[in-house]
Parts: sequence; C-alpha cells; structure tokens
Amino acid sequence: MILAVILCVPLHPLCVEDKKMTEPIPPITLPRPENPQLEGEWLRERLLRWLDEEFIPEAVNQKIAQRAAQIFVRQRMEGENDLGSLVIAIVTEMQSYDFSNSFYGEFAIANAVSDLLLESLGIDKCCGQ
Repeated sequence: MILAVILCVPLHPLCVEDKKMTEPIPPITLPRPENPQLEGEWLRERLLRWLDEEFIPEAVNQKIAQRAAQIFVRQRMEGENDLGSLVIAIVTEMQSYDFSNSFYGEFAIANAVSDLLLESLGIDKCCGQ
C-alpha cells in the first residue's frame, strides 16, 4: 500500500478556479508557541475526538492521540513552526507505534493533525489560503 502526506492538492478543481495554482503554495508557518503544553493538550483532545468520530471510539485512540500530541509538543518546544516539518516528524516518529489494534496508521494521524491545525488557523485544507 502506498500512502502520501498530502497538505494540499494544487490541481484540485476547487483550487483552480482562478488558474493561479501553477505557482507553488508557500509553506505554512505556525505562530510561535506561547504555551506548547497547552497546545499539546488541545491537539490531544481534538485528535481524540476526530479518531473517535472517524470510525468508532476505541481505547487505543487515547494512546494514539497522546503519542501524537507528545511528538507535536516536543517539536514545538525545539522551535519547529513549519507545518510540513511537523507533519513529517509525526509520520516518522509514529512509524514505531504499533497500529495493529487500530484502523489508523501514521500517515492518517499526521494528516489529521495537519487538518486540525489548519482548521484552527482558519486556513482552507485544499488550497492553503
């Protein structure tokens, strides 16, 4: 199975309305964290809600959300503000997580984190605007 991290689909029909999508989309930079621990708790709660609503609530969802939030907080505390780099870090570090008791994998988790962060910033998930 081939999976890819998708932050945006430049040629998506909704994005091509003004034909300016021939230019690359600039990277998305998160504001500097004021309280990384609070951000992590917010992310853990939102990701857990997403995991439970996407399929069914499972006990393993709590562990997955906690692990993804830990990675996110550590990355933010180390000064990472680039959304793409945060997504890659989550994918990379979640590869060692045992997803055998879950419907999800590291790419689904990283993409969900990206979507939740974009939504919190008011940025369209399709076009990065």
